[in-house]
Amino acid sequence: MNFFKKLFGGGKSKGDGVESLVEENLANLLEKSGFDLSYSVRSDKDDGGDAIVTVELSGNDEELIKDKKGQVLDAIQLYLKRVVQHNFPEDKTTITVDCGGYREESEQALIERAESLKQIAIEQGKSVYYRALAPKDRKVVHQYLAKDPRVKSRSLGDGLYKKIKIYPAKSTAQAGDAVID
Repeated sequence: MNFFKKLFGGGKSKGDGVESLVEENLANLLEKSGFDLSYSVRSDKDDGGDAIVTVELSGNDEELIKDKKGQVLDAIQLYLKRVVQHNFPEDKTTITVDCGGYREESEQALIERAESLKQIAIEQGKSVYYRALAPKDRKVVHQYLAKDPRVKSRSLGDGLYKKIKIYPAKSTAQAGDAVID
């Protein structure tokens, strides 16, 4: 039990705040990891009134953090989320960790590829497939494609990484085409 208090912190009351908990744990993590990074933490509320904590990292080790498709960013984000869940089990705070605009660039690249595949599906009237993606990336692609009524999408496969099938909606399919839902 003492191990978890050291890892996740302990004895925090709701009044201490999620933002200060995130700052404290992030400072400890960066110190122990040896990364040459500084950070800023900001808190907002979404439309539903739930808290959003955004962490922006910057410094000499930015490229290390963004390397390997942002896996270190994701790991830091997951760690901070678990710390908050451990200390405030009822809290619905969303935590996002970014470094040098990496998340936005990554999302834009996913959307550009989805747009080109969508155009192929519409022009050729047949299914096309997006490579296997992690759940957070599939969500970006599915949400983008859902805005266009001419196409539909769904995830295919087992496990964490799944392909996305993009296909014309029935209303845009030609009379002889078979569209599988």
